[in-house]
Amino acid sequence: MASGMRIVTRLRRRAPVVAVLRLAGIVGQVGGFRRGLSLASLAGPIERAFKMRRVQAVALSVNSPGGSPVQATLIARRIRALAAEHDMPVFAFAEDVAASGGYWLACAGDEIYAEASSIVGSIGVISSGFGFQGLLERMGVERRLHTAGANKGMLDPFLDEKESDVEHLATIHEDFMNLVRDRRGKRLKGDEAELFSGAFWTGRKALELGLIDGIHHARPFRR
Repeated sequence: MASGMRIVTRLRRRAPVVAVLRLAGIVGQVGGFRRGLSLASLAGPIERAFKMRRVQAVALSVNSPGGSPVQATLIARRIRALAAEHDMPVFAFAEDVAASGGYWLACAGDEIYAEASSIVGSIGVISSGFGFQGLLERMGVERRLHTAGANKGMLDPFLDEKESDVEHLATIHEDFMNLVRDRRGKRLKGDEAELFSGAFWTGRKALELGLIDGIHHARPFRR
């Protein structure tokens, strides 16, 4: 009996099992042989992390400069749904970078941690390209574009830019801001004009602004 009691005591003293889910790379589809982060590629690993035997928490190891806001939303939403279903705490750890869509993913954590020199933030939306309409005129090239739908040629690089087209990006930015407000709440300490300017910061500055909860990395982490 005494021996059996010692075995039970040892079992009870086992360290908590924490499932680590690695989110590294560009968010979204990537050309060539590289695979970006998407819900399609991560659905299985996310499910397994929350169903691991004796798991008591899930750690997100984030190392991403961002990418598709749609895939970031889908991934983060699935993590949050499973966290609620299993009543499981989720901790996010930024490695080199958790910026833009990478920070979006980190916000799936109940708490966010980073290294002092990690790049964190960049809460904004970017769409880059070139405007070639002047060049076409100088070269005597006529651009022919046929569309069905008034906005089908939106942000076409060979047409004059329209303010109404650019405003669509503001809608995505508003979604990003609302996510951060919802997930970080009263922990946010900076002025929103600064927080949501699209700027990025080191981990130490991000801590001052309330974008993260502490300076730690996953392996020696003690809450």
